[in-house]
Amino acid sequence: MATVVKHRGVNIILLEAGEQLLQVCRTGDIGIIEDGQGWWIKFIGDNGAIDCYGQPYPSYNEALWTAKAAAEYGV
Repeated sequence: MATVVKHRGVNIILLEAGEQLLQVCRTGDIGIIEDGQGWWIKFIGDNGAIDCYGQPYPSYNEALWTAKAAAEYGV
């Protein structure tokens, strides 16, 4: 089950293996997903649009702090 961290009114959601981004996240949420390359930050926009930074972060903590920074500035 996904873990939700609320920061500045934005849901930052850590997805677990096998969870689908758009089944767990809603518009305005930030998803954090781990894969073999690292930790990805995904921004959920209107109508299921997904945007992300061009490279993964090497650790969960770096991804989480970056997501919190994005939430500070209003995704």
